[in-house]
Amino acid sequence: MGTLLTTSILSRAATLLNDAENVHWPVTELIEWLNDGQREIVLYRPSACVRHLDKKLEKGTRQALPEDGNSLVDIPRNTDGYVIRQVERRELDAFQPDWHLPIKAKSKVEHFCWSPNDPKTFYVYPPSPGGNSVELVYNANPSQVGVGSAIAVDDIFASALVDYILFRALAKDTDYAPNAASADTHYRAFLAAVRPEGKAPPSA
Repeated sequence: MGTLLTTSILSRAATLLNDAENVHWPVTELIEWLNDGQREIVLYRPSACVRHLDKKLEKGTRQALPEDGNSLVDIPRNTDGYVIRQVERRELDAFQPDWHLPIKAKSKVEHFCWSPNDPKTFYVYPPSPGGNSVELVYNANPSQVGVGSAIAVDDIFASALVDYILFRALAKDTDYAPNAASADTHYRAFLAAVRPEGKAPPSA
């Protein structure tokens, strides 16, 4: 989560739009576009919104990220400090074919496995008896922010958010031809700031 306030970003955008009093583009619109921009940033850069959490485990091997999670980053340790190592599931399948059985349950996790093909689910070994906790690091969906609150993505994306707001504002008024070109320029600047090289834009 960032530390910059949304008011700072909205003010910069309004000034660049020559609408400091928010007559043409009201704050209610600008803040919606800021929230849209945060979500699009995370499409390209999941690491822009990372969370750390002491996660209480469910009974068994299969576990789920919190509701705001979109992909796992790491599970470095049990909350008592005991280290957890990531392994490939096929390794556990090969050497411990019965690793999912409840009889194997222990309160201290030794390994976890995770696949990007099922990004909101992970497995722990030994199985959890339920109620023990681990330190969870995950990429989160940015929370909806309001006027006056801190942005939900890292502060380094502040300028990108300004460009995204300008893109949406100017795209709204494309009846005036220069606005269409300006909107495209700001969106390209936004993409240049957030998109890893070679990654295509999200489909509409």
